[in-house]
Amino acid sequence: MEKPIVIYTDHVINKTLCYNFAKGSNSLMCHVDNFKDYNKSIATYGVLRGTLETIRKVKNFYYMDHGYFNQSKRSFENKRTNIINLDGYFRIVYNNFIHSGIGDYPNDRLKKLDLKILKQKKNGNHIILSEPSEAMKKVYNVPYWTKDTIKLIKKYTDRKIVVHNKFSKQPLKELLINAWAFISLQSTAGFMAMLNGVPSYFTDKNLNYISRLEDIEKPIINYSIFNNLAYGQWTLKEIESGEAWEHISKK
Repeated sequence: MEKPIVIYTDHVINKTLCYNFAKGSNSLMCHVDNFKDYNKSIATYGVLRGTLETIRKVKNFYYMDHGYFNQSKRSFENKRTNIINLDGYFRIVYNNFIHSGIGDYPNDRLKKLDLKILKQKKNGNHIILSEPSEAMKKVYNVPYWTKDTIKLIKKYTDRKIVVHNKFSKQPLKELLINAWAFISLQSTAGFMAMLNGVPSYFTDKNLNYISRLEDIEKPIINYSIFNNLAYGQWTLKEIESGEAWEHISKK
């Protein structure tokens, strides 16, 4: 596969991920303000500070963001996301922002994560509706996602809906205890819900393989996707060493 030009910004997390990706893939780097060759493939982290606009202009891109499991520690306060460390996993997706879950990968990388995976719950008294960030609403062009999704949910169930986002006071883990289902646009928190035995549904069509909202009253957790997602995320060390690129470039 063609090696991408790695597009970086002045943001410290972006620069760190981009530097390590460029080193591991032996790729050139270019500041987002200086990049003009939209016929080239690119790689970048996040959708802020000009990266989204660049992604939309190129034909092919590798997108980096926080992983599906064992993410780096973060705190959410005052409408800001603070990265505590970079010890966790980061997803790398080709020509999309999140993996579909499709694949037939072995379970070796999943086993390394040492996750506690609970059996699917058979009851619950509410549905968690996870609001996307303003940045993701812009990416997917869904400014009224919450209102539109509530209408959609009510077509298939009359269960109580609890709206939640990353700045909500009540922790998601508490809400999951008595939850029947978790619904989001494409939030990786949906996979945390599945680990806790709560079926997850996504309105992003790329994730239809995982579940379909019309089946919310007859839910089934597709645990096989965990193997595939584990092969879509990498540590900073694996990215820097070239292990991640070696896998991605072959697949």
